[in-house]
Amino acid sequence: MFAMKLTLILLGALLYLVGTGCWFIWLGPDLLSTGTTETLLGTAVGTCVWLIISCGFIVHIINTARPTAGSGR
Repeated sequence: MFAMKLTLILLGALLYLVGTGCWFIWLGPDLLSTGTTETLLGTAVGTCVWLIISCGFIVHIINTARPTAGSGR
């Protein structure tokens, strides 16, 4: 069971890092260099989505490490 959880966490971290790299190295700057209103709005929305995913990933890691921390007991 430990190996399965570790594999899923490592796979999630790898996908997160690949997505972050693609967004900040390839897609984000390309959209910003175009300069139209639609692409700037798309860049802002994409960055907001990235922030939401980042916060969710951090919360997931914290809940996995300390599953009883949120119960208040």
